Amino acid sequence: MTQDSGRRPIASRNTKWAAHVTDRLVQLRVAPNHISVASLIAALLSGAAFALSPATGPGWGAALLVLGAALCQLRLLCNLFDGLVAVEGGLGTPDGAFWNEIPDRLSDLLILAGFGMAAGAPALGLLAAALAILTAYLREFGRASGFEPDFSGPGAKSHRMAVVIAGALLQAGALIAGSGWPVASWALWLVVLLAGLTGARRSLHVLRGLRDRAG
Repeated sequence: MTQDSGRRPIASRNTKWAAHVTDRLVQLRVAPNHISVASLIAALLSGAAFALSPATGPGWGAALLVLGAALCQLRLLCNLFDGLVAVEGGLGTPDGAFWNEIPDRLSDLLILAGFGMAAGAPALGLLAAALAILTAYLREFGRASGFEPDFSGPGAKSHRMAVVIAGALLQAGALIAGSGWPVASWALWLVVLLAGLTGARRSLHVLRGLRDRAG
């Protein structure tokens, strides 16, 4: 598989299972833009599952949290394979950049807003979503300014989603155990912290690059 400095570094991109699935998708002529749309649908369903979890009993609430976490992981898999099918599979299209970015930003909003409702803190979920979108904006602003795209963390997409998935699963466990621990709320605060740090880090990288180029 090819390497591209303009793509997000993902370790699983170079695994045998990813190559096998990519080959199969290419053989079926699955369009990468359709995979990107599938990622948005998975995010919509994930956010809905999270949002509905507080309105049910502990058993169903835990099940919805687990479902939301699974759909969140499915979103990440779609994000992996749309790029692999487009680049390694040679099925990219002229409008692929649009379908690669816009569904991703909407997915962040849907998942984090839904997770905020699961945590009983919708405003905190929207704050996390805003910071997540800001980190992506700063990456693309840097790219538009002529710099290499900055995928640095500690709150890049994969990191944020890992926190959400872990938080949802742990909150489901807490519900089943009858514990009142607000694990989802703690996870959401961690997403806010990590995304905020990432935004600050990427801002400094862009500012440093602009100053160095001018001076």
